[in-house]
Amino acid sequence: MSGSQSPPVALLDIDGTLVDTNYQHALAWYRAFRRQDLTIPLWIIHRHIGMGGDQLVPTLGGEKFAAERGEAARAAEKEEYGALIEQVQPLPGARRLIEQLKERGHTVMLASSAKEEETEHYVDLLGVREIVDGWTMSADVEATKPEPDIIETAMGKAGGGPAVMLGDSTWDFIAAGRAGVPGVGLLTGGFSREELLGAGAEVVFESLEELSESLPQTPFSK
Repeated sequence: MSGSQSPPVALLDIDGTLVDTNYQHALAWYRAFRRQDLTIPLWIIHRHIGMGGDQLVPTLGGEKFAAERGEAARAAEKEEYGALIEQVQPLPGARRLIEQLKERGHTVMLASSAKEEETEHYVDLLGVREIVDGWTMSADVEATKPEPDIIETAMGKAGGGPAVMLGDSTWDFIAAGRAGVPGVGLLTGGFSREELLGAGAEVVFESLEELSESLPQTPFSK
C-alpha cells in the first residue's frame, strides 16, 4: 500500500475460513441425501463444500434429482446441520485477523452464502458484530458460489472499489476470479495448496495465524 491510497476491501468467507464448519456441513449433506434415498460418499461431498445448496444439489444429485427432491434435500440439510451447529467453533486467530484488518484501514465484509440464521450465529460466535462493516447471506443473491453474486453483492455493500477475497475452498476463488477479485487462500477447509492455487488464489497460508503474520506480503497490502 502506498501514499494515501485506500486499502482494498477485505472480503472474508466465513464457513471453513473463520469458523470450522466444513466437515459438519459434509456430514449434514450426507445425511440429507440419505433421507432422499441417495448415497453420496462423504469425500465427494467434501470436494463440493463451499458451494451453496442451490449449486451443490444439482451438481451432486443431478438435475432430475434437484427438480424432484432438491427442495426436500436442502430442507433436510438445514435440519441436520442445525443439530451440529453448536459444535462449531471459530478457527484460531479469526477475530484477531479481523481486528488487524480494521486497524490497517480495511473495510471488512463477511462474504458468506450461508443461511441467515447461520450467518447471524457465526457473527455472534466470532464476536465481531460491532467490528465488521457488514455481511452477506444466501438470501441476498439468486446464485451462490461458484457464481460471483455473493462477492459482487459484498463489494456493493462496501461501496465498491478494489477488493481481496479470503477463502478456503476452490469455489471461493472461482467466484472471486469471475468477479475480477484477487484471492488469498487458507488450508483450513481441507483443500490442498495446489487446488487453491489452481482455482485462482494468489497465495495460500496454512492458518489464519500464519496469514496475520504475513499480511504485508499479501494482496491485502497491494
